[in-house]
Amino acid sequence: MAFLEIDHVTKYFPSPSGSGQVCIFKDATIKIEKGEFVTTIGHSGCGKSTLLNIIAGLETMTEGGIILNGKEVTGPGLDRMVVFQNFSLMPWMTVFENIRLAVRAAYPDWDREKIAAHVHKYISLVGLKGAEDKRPTALSGGMKQRVGLARAFSIEPKVLLLDEPFAQIDALTRGVIQEELVQMWNATRNTVFMVTHDVDEAILLSDRIMLMTNGPSARIAEIVDVTIPRPRSRDTIIEHPHYYKIRNHIIHFLVRHASHGETDAGSGAEQAGGAAPLVVKF
Repeated sequence: MAFLEIDHVTKYFPSPSGSGQVCIFKDATIKIEKGEFVTTIGHSGCGKSTLLNIIAGLETMTEGGIILNGKEVTGPGLDRMVVFQNFSLMPWMTVFENIRLAVRAAYPDWDREKIAAHVHKYISLVGLKGAEDKRPTALSGGMKQRVGLARAFSIEPKVLLLDEPFAQIDALTRGVIQEELVQMWNATRNTVFMVTHDVDEAILLSDRIMLMTNGPSARIAEIVDVTIPRPRSRDTIIEHPHYYKIRNHIIHFLVRHASHGETDAGSGAEQAGGAAPLVVKF
């Protein structure tokens, strides 16, 4: 059994017209192993963030199931931690206090000193040493998202859920934090499920990339294996011979095939059976 199983998950929302329902996505199915980094890419409206929220327990599914470490997900829990694109920090709390809030909830039996040491460890890990007493209004967008990442990693969840975490950060800062995220993931090997629109970001970070067709009734059409060995960095990954093959394949899918569900997988594709997504390797 895989560590995290998304099993034929389907989601309907009420129709905007007030009559009937609209299928956002259907039969989303994938098995994710412990320590794996999986990213989802698709056009707006295909249900990427809705699927992430279902895994988090923040949204209910219409059909299907989510199994984490052998147990069905039925609601929110500290075994899953979400990093949102809008930072979601408590504005009246300092950097230290925002992270401590999560650590205290996850480890209620720890004493004050142990909690403080744990918080400082993750503050250092994201490069915010010296900013512990600053409140969010005194932080840049990049610093705010570092706090969010530190808070998420600090409770050592079974699954880390990243919902376009760098969307509101400028390109240069985004690149730096992406590499910091790689370093943190290398140190912790959390299981990660991420939603993004950034193809280069997905290739840099992921073990596998799920490609979704357009909604309504979106589906997972392909799963692309990122065959570029780790460790990876932004300045060296582009030199690997598979980089542009993977990048071009994803862009071709999004431009040419996402609207009607066709694939352009080429010789590296394997059909997993039935309506299952194609598995694409280069």
